Amino acid sequence: MAIQDIYPTALRLLGRPVLVVGGGPVAERRAKGLLDAGAKVTVVAPVATETLQGLGASGLLTWEAREYRTSDLDGVWFVQTATGTSAVDTQVAADAEAQRIWCVNASDHEASAAWTPAVAVVDDVKIAINAGGDPRRAMALRNAVATALETGDLPLRRHRKPDVNGKTPAGSVALVGGGPGDSGLITVRGRRLLGQADVVVADRLGPRGLLKELAPDVRVIEVGKTPGHHPVPQLEINRILVDEALKGNRVVRLKGGDPYVLGRGGEEAEFCRQNGVEVEVVSGVTSAISVPAAAGIPVTHRGLAKGFSVVTGHEELSEVPARPDHTVVLLMGVAQLRDSAAALAGSGLPLDTPVGIVENGYLPDQRVTIGTLGSIADQAEAVGVANPAVIVIGDVVRVSPFAPQHFKTADYSTITPNRPRVRSN
Repeated sequence: MAIQDIYPTALRLLGRPVLVVGGGPVAERRAKGLLDAGAKVTVVAPVATETLQGLGASGLLTWEAREYRTSDLDGVWFVQTATGTSAVDTQVAADAEAQRIWCVNASDHEASAAWTPAVAVVDDVKIAINAGGDPRRAMALRNAVATALETGDLPLRRHRKPDVNGKTPAGSVALVGGGPGDSGLITVRGRRLLGQADVVVADRLGPRGLLKELAPDVRVIEVGKTPGHHPVPQLEINRILVDEALKGNRVVRLKGGDPYVLGRGGEEAEFCRQNGVEVEVVSGVTSAISVPAAAGIPVTHRGLAKGFSVVTGHEELSEVPARPDHTVVLLMGVAQLRDSAAALAGSGLPLDTPVGIVENGYLPDQRVTIGTLGSIADQAEAVGVANPAVIVIGDVVRVSPFAPQHFKTADYSTITPNRPRVRSN
C-alpha cells in the first residue's frame, strides 16, 4: 500500500461496537484508544494483559477469553487485530474484508485495509500522522507537531467560534505574565495562550516582539502605563477584559513580569470572576528577580544575603530591613530614587551599601549603573537613567561582573555558608 492510497478521515465511534482481536500490549493500547473515543469495545483473546482484564472486570469493555470466531464480526463497525500471530490476523482481516468492515491488521501494514496513525491531543485539537507505514517515524513527527502546538510555534487559535444552542458562549480571559520583555522569556503556557487569542490587551513592558507574530485579524488593545501617566484607567482595563470575553473572545491580558507581583493582576482576576468570566492566571518571570540576574546580581547569595524585599519606589521603606545583607529591590523607582535612598539611609542602611540599576533588562539596549547608596542618585541623574529599570540595593551587587573592582575585596564563600573568605592577594 502506497501513501497515495490513503484517504485521511476521522471515525466517530461513540457508542458503536468495535472488536479487538488479541490480548497483548499492542491490543491493550488500541483498546484504550478506542475506549477514549467512546466505542463499545469487545476484546477476544485466550489470554489478556492485566490491564485488559481489569478493564473487563470493571465493565469498561467486554473480554471474551477464547479464540477468534468469524461470528465475532457481526454488528461490528471497526476491527483491530493484534494477536501477534500472522495467520490469525490475516484471517480476521479477510473476514472483515468480506463483510466490508474496516480492519487494522497489526501483522501486515501493507495488506491492512486501514492504518492507525500516531495520535496526540493538544487542547481540543487531535493530531493524527501516518508516515508510510513507519510507526517510529510517525511518532517522532507527532511529537514534533505536538510540541510546536504546545509552545505556540503553530497556531491553535479558533477561527470558527463554537455554537451552543444557537448562541455564542462566553469567552475567557488569561492574565499572562510575559516576563521582563525578551520574547524568549515568556512561559510555554503563556506563549500558547497568546497564539490562541482573539484579543490581546497589552502592557508596554510585556514581550512586545510577540505582538508582531499575531495573525492580522487579532485585535491588540494598548493599555500601557508609564509612571504618573495612566491613559487607560484600571477600571476601564477591567471593563475591557470582561466585555471582550462576553462577546465570545479568547482574551489575553499580556503583562510584563508576573501578573501578581505589583501588577494589579489580582484586581483584574477578581473583576472577571465577579462578572461571570472564566479567568486563568499564568505566572511569569518577575522582573524583580530576572532583571537583576541579567546583570549578574542574585537577590540572595550565600554569605551575603538570605532574603529580599520587593517594593515600588512609591511605597514607604520604613519597614524594610535596613541591612546590607537584606536585598531591597525597587520597581518603578527611578523618579523617587533620591528620596528612597535617603529613606533607607535614615533607617540605618550604611551609605557605602552597593546599589545597582539595570535598565531594559535582557534587551539589546540593557545598561547597568553601579554605585553606593550615597552616590547612586547623582550617578543616575548624570547618565540619564530612565524606566524601565530595576534598582537593587544590598551587598549582593558585589557579585555582579559589572561591579567596580573595589567592591570585590571579598570572595564570598559558596562552600561555607555566611563566612566570607578574604582573598590572599
